[in-house]
Amino acid sequence: MSRAQQPMPPPKSPEAAQPGAASRRRLRILVVNWLDRMNPRAGGAEEHLHQVFRRLASAGHSVTLLCSNWPGGEPAARVDGMSVHRTGGRYTFNLAAPAYARRHLPGPFDIVVEDLNKVPMFAPYWANAAHGVLLVHHLFGLTAFREVNVFLAAATWLFERTIPWAFRRLPCVAVSDSTRRDLIRRGLDASRISVVPNGVAMAELWPAPKRYPTPTAVFLGRLQRYKRVDLVLRATAELRRRGIDLDLIVAGRGHARAGLEKAARRLGIADRIRFAGFVSAGEKREMLSKAWVHVLTSPKEGWGIASVEASACGTATVASDSPGLRDTVLHGETGLLVPHGDIGALADALASILDTERRDGMGRAARRMAEQYTWDRAADAFEDMFQSLAAAGAGQMADASLRERRAGAKLQ
Repeated sequence: MSRAQQPMPPPKSPEAAQPGAASRRRLRILVVNWLDRMNPRAGGAEEHLHQVFRRLASAGHSVTLLCSNWPGGEPAARVDGMSVHRTGGRYTFNLAAPAYARRHLPGPFDIVVEDLNKVPMFAPYWANAAHGVLLVHHLFGLTAFREVNVFLAAATWLFERTIPWAFRRLPCVAVSDSTRRDLIRRGLDASRISVVPNGVAMAELWPAPKRYPTPTAVFLGRLQRYKRVDLVLRATAELRRRGIDLDLIVAGRGHARAGLEKAARRLGIADRIRFAGFVSAGEKREMLSKAWVHVLTSPKEGWGIASVEASACGTATVASDSPGLRDTVLHGETGLLVPHGDIGALADALASILDTERRDGMGRAARRMAEQYTWDRAADAFEDMFQSLAAAGAGQMADASLRERRAGAKLQ
């Protein structure tokens, strides 16, 4: 098994690798992210933020989140122990945030975390915090041009090119080895990048006693063009051409839905596809646990959180062999990886996993793999890093004070 196919080792940051290096104390943490979990456009990055930092708030730390607002959204809220401040909108948050922070969040904070999403905010440069940390799920690169108009895509691409210069000296957390390698290729210092994998709510996800009576695949996520759900539709049509009927549930919302519905009609498979829209946590668990296979065909992800949730439900995943997804699908063990965009290979993989013996064997292995990823573990890794940074800062201040006292003594 290659390194990319192996389960990831226990998450450790360089600072957290030395037990007892930092004394535990209550920290003041500012998190800056484009969205919060309550935003209608929230996705996996916002779920990650919520799960990690609500645990830190529960542990006694002061956690403040600065994010954008949306039409009808409250400007401030208290969410699971976190103080949430909203300013600006989808396209203006990066302009509104620094001024809002100066007026309403003067600090000082021990830590500011820039949860990089879309374009950099450069929060460590304008937030009043002793230490800055960069948190990266994934960078868009050229994939931005598949999702938004050329002007926004070009702006995103250009902003991302500033990251190595702006954040070179800061500690960085990547959610996967794929993201870490991408950051290193772009010029960030490898010694400053830690990998802390996402968690999964194992207590809320479990295998169903029975699967759907007919072969059924499920996609669950935002319906955006860059997610390439169209590849799943084309593979479903290819299976029908081969005489294999596969029902497909597409769960999630997004502006690509209308185009996908049109594509289903054009491909002659509208009768096999159900667009479920937004689903509740209970509905998600039912779909993932009863499906014969979960499918995910993005060209790039930070971390395939949907595939790990499917694994927790005992369901194997067929996915594109792309960054982020190859970190969470163990090829031939917990699912299958196929070359991105290869419709024939995708159809072959879906057909092979419909064999009940292979399906159930991979499902059991997927559940075992998912058990190593917990949100408690992820939150502990972040807390270790933050405590070490705060302790190092306190130590530097103490050393400086001692030098000043010694210098003063010599002058007397």
